[in-house]
Amino acid sequence: MAVPKKRCSRSKKRIRQNIWKKEGYFAAVKAFSLAKSISTGYSKSFFVQQKNK
Repeated sequence: MAVPKKRCSRSKKRIRQNIWKKEGYFAAVKAFSLAKSISTGYSKSFFVQQKNK
């Protein structure tokens, strides 16, 4: 028979939430940094084909 799990404390819940949010924040910072380097043309690790007019 299924039994409910024990309740998790608020502090543990907040710690887990903050870790989860921080991962998203760092991913966004990294993506923004890559986008800036691509737009300025200083990217050394990412190649973009230039459109010929």
